[in-house]
Amino acid sequence: MQSWKEIIEHQKSQEYFQKLKSTIEHQYETTRIYPPKEKIFAAFSKTPLETLKVVILGQDPYHGEGQAQGLAFSTPVDIPNPPSMVNILKEIESDLGIVSICQNGDLTPWANQGVLLLNTILTVKANQPKSHHNIGWEIFTDNIITHISNHCENIIFLLWGSNAIAKSAFINKTHHFILTAPHPSPLSAYRGFLGCRHFSQTNALLQRLGKTPIVW
Repeated sequence: MQSWKEIIEHQKSQEYFQKLKSTIEHQYETTRIYPPKEKIFAAFSKTPLETLKVVILGQDPYHGEGQAQGLAFSTPVDIPNPPSMVNILKEIESDLGIVSICQNGDLTPWANQGVLLLNTILTVKANQPKSHHNIGWEIFTDNIITHISNHCENIIFLLWGSNAIAKSAFINKTHHFILTAPHPSPLSAYRGFLGCRHFSQTNALLQRLGKTPIVW
């Protein structure tokens, strides 16, 4: 099995990525971009491909100062939980009857258990959500998801929000599992994210597959 490093290096050699890289590097030099440049690909370093069990797909990084750390929905421990994270923690408590091990908002413990925390867009301008839409990141994440679909088996995809749900087109539904819900943002959480029970469903599927459930 290829490593993430090999897969990402192959993407970096493509023409679309050369254009993306040029755009991103210019923006990091001239404006405030999140996450820090060295953390753009943090999700891959935290969750090696050979450990992958679950993919949680979000939209784009948090756009506030100090929030984004390269893992979808996750923030550093010293940053107050953003509203989406508050709703994720609320759903875990409601679904599982437990308090999450990630009450501080840092989801690294999930990543270490085989949960890839991936946004569909990997960078963002400060205070401008979706500002890096259509500059090339969607091609990159489409290709990553396609690779997972084609080369892995029985991965559970949690697709939260319309941007993430659209990625189901790249997932082989006979080899993988897809759970969808509205985005956990306060704008949409009450339309079905709260009450989706994705955390208990994921663990039930993992147990059925003979895999260790995630300690959420």
